[in-house]
Amino acid sequence: MSKFNRMHLIVLDSVGIGAAPDANNFVNAGVPDGASDTLGHISKTVGLNVPNMAKLGLGNIPREQALKTVPAESNPTGYATKLEEVSLGKDTMTGHWEIMGLNITEPFDTFWNGFPEEILTQIEEFSGRKVIREANKPYSGTAVIDDFGPRQMETGELIIYTSADPVLQIAAHEDIIPVEELYRICEFARSITLERPALLGRIIARPYVGEPGNFTRTSNRRDLAVSPFAPTVLDKLNEAGIDTYSVGKISDIFNGEGINHDMGHNKSNSHGVDNLIKAMTSEEFTHGFSFTNLVDFDALYGHRRNPHGYRDCLHEFDERLPEIIAAMKEDDLLMITADHGNDPTYAGTDHTREYIPFLAYSPAFKGSGLIPVGHFADISATIADNFGVEKAMIGESFLDKLV
Repeated sequence: MSKFNRMHLIVLDSVGIGAAPDANNFVNAGVPDGASDTLGHISKTVGLNVPNMAKLGLGNIPREQALKTVPAESNPTGYATKLEEVSLGKDTMTGHWEIMGLNITEPFDTFWNGFPEEILTQIEEFSGRKVIREANKPYSGTAVIDDFGPRQMETGELIIYTSADPVLQIAAHEDIIPVEELYRICEFARSITLERPALLGRIIARPYVGEPGNFTRTSNRRDLAVSPFAPTVLDKLNEAGIDTYSVGKISDIFNGEGINHDMGHNKSNSHGVDNLIKAMTSEEFTHGFSFTNLVDFDALYGHRRNPHGYRDCLHEFDERLPEIIAAMKEDDLLMITADHGNDPTYAGTDHTREYIPFLAYSPAFKGSGLIPVGHFADISATIADNFGVEKAMIGESFLDKLV
């Protein structure tokens, strides 16, 4: 019998809590990540008021840096710690895959100088459309359509760009390049980026609409990922007949592997919370695991180096946390974490190699406080332990600490 009948894991995408021990081995625009601290620097530069996460114990998490996130609670209602990444990488897929128990020893390929001519030429030959070479570099998704959208509307050329993640993104105006055509082109791009020297985590279709000066990306985004290279705890749960719900881009990150109920993409963090609550309150979800990604922190504010927007986004989530807790059953467990950092005050626009926070709450808790500092994969081992399935490659359960 499970200790917790349902477990709900929310990933606050990029909400790191201070540089990891090996952070100086990772660079951001030529600057080592050793001084990065997403939550600490947001709190220091623009202030941070997240009383509901603080109540769970966010401010009690031990920190090497002098920077403080939020005040510590003398009597927190949950358990808290921070977790270190083992895998070689600081991207979305690496973080999520390790959270589900994998150890990524060879990072995906990234293309800070743009994709090689061979890839672009193959896409041109398949699609019959030229690629705008000037866009072929790391780019903000909104800036790239502002800069090259008017040209695409005139010529029908493809806007291909990348980011801090190991991804190839293709932006297309829906009135110029129909969505189904864009999907076919992305499927071809996926087929030619499955092995080195161009092993990419995801190919992303980025449709948009509007006129020059007023372009808007639509909800017709599609992510084409690679499947995890080994079974994750999601797979173990699914094979055991246990319900697994995904909210947001979780299903994309795992290429659908191990997911048996997909709540779809989020239009925003708030919409993602709505979808999570919809799953939690559904009559069908009586036993199992839900996995939610809220990406706005990273996509809208971290990469764009906007600490004010990042702070407001954190405030928005914190304000909705009581609604999530209200949707819990007595024997539910809620877990809140991240997948990497993205310090909006730091150099460049890349992710930052950081510890991630971990908060746990259940109405059934009789205790609270700190649990030992561990690793990302300990989350998956704890989930596996709770539901009586095998863990994945790595991770140690802390289920016995949650009492």
